[in-house]
Amino acid sequence: MIIGINVESSHQEQRVALVPAVVPALSKIGLQVLVEKNAGQRAGFADAEYEKQGAQIAAGREELLSRSEILVRLKGFGAAAVDASKTLHRGQFVIGLLDPFGSPESIRQIADTGATAFALELLPRISRAQSMDVLSSMATIAGYKAVLMAADQVKKMFPMMITAAGTITPARVFIIGAGVAGLQAIATSRRLGAVVKSYDVRPAVKEQVESLGAQFVTLDLEAQQAETAGGYAKELSEEFYRKQREKMAEVLAESDIVITTAAVQGKKAPILITKDMVHKMRPGAILVDLAAETGGNCELTKPGEKVEVNGVLIEGPVNLAATIPYHASQMYARNVTAFLQLLIKNGNVDLNLEDEIVRETLVSYNNEVYNPRLREILGLASIQAG
Repeated sequence: MIIGINVESSHQEQRVALVPAVVPALSKIGLQVLVEKNAGQRAGFADAEYEKQGAQIAAGREELLSRSEILVRLKGFGAAAVDASKTLHRGQFVIGLLDPFGSPESIRQIADTGATAFALELLPRISRAQSMDVLSSMATIAGYKAVLMAADQVKKMFPMMITAAGTITPARVFIIGAGVAGLQAIATSRRLGAVVKSYDVRPAVKEQVESLGAQFVTLDLEAQQAETAGGYAKELSEEFYRKQREKMAEVLAESDIVITTAAVQGKKAPILITKDMVHKMRPGAILVDLAAETGGNCELTKPGEKVEVNGVLIEGPVNLAATIPYHASQMYARNVTAFLQLLIKNGNVDLNLEDEIVRETLVSYNNEVYNPRLREILGLASIQAG
């Protein structure tokens, strides 16, 4: 089968879905890699590197789309404002970050083409799927880059320094959310020498936070069932978030840098920091809101913009992983390759719906939106998939 890699449609997207290094592994499972000309250029991968590893270069997008039986993308069709009906065809397979709950209509459009689609956001959080977990890979990069953004703009240095001019006290960093992005932000802040505190609704992550050298902030709030069965963060009650905000304000007031990472799959991000809380923060403090793409954890966050309020700079970065395209592409490509190694048997797609990984990521199949939750969102009757 031919697997196609196209130039991503968004001008802001610098990543590429597959890198030259994974081509031999894909060849081993019976796939021929076809790459649109200059698809990897913005990420630092030249066409010649792909050819050296055994890939073919398509003359243009039309050739790539017509020849590819499997199409691997980064962004979904809704987010990239791409017409699926002009991109996909019946019998084709598409794999990527398709944003099913953010743009459910785009999944319906894919289904209408007759293509079969897999949304990698829906990978179950099980040990067997860890090597395929693209969300964790991209969150790792976002957590790292968020700290660098803050360090570049804060009016202080991160580490303690003893100098002839006196002792420089370390910066104080508060990380809200100790998932993958939060833990990476903690690790990066500690490497730079900051004093770090972190809070998460899941008390079980305290050990991980402390193992990285940060202090775990205990707010004495009950947060049972803070995770879904699939291992993703679960939306909690507004009463819980209200109490949480009250208890968090004290830590915010003493922090030089705050990084928020709380996101709930398919939902608007919970508001953890209100306008009043921002006004109580130190002038010169930096707040980097990694949940900006889904509304933000701060009431004042504007996605893709910088906002200054009462001397506090609020950053709302979107698609932060794309700002480190070389390693982001490398990690994404390895995740996708692991997924394909599960999906491809004897050179063909094996649609084994008994496999939890295949079943949970499948969103379009046999001209139907397959995912039950998506069908409910779209007002479609339930179906018995075969």
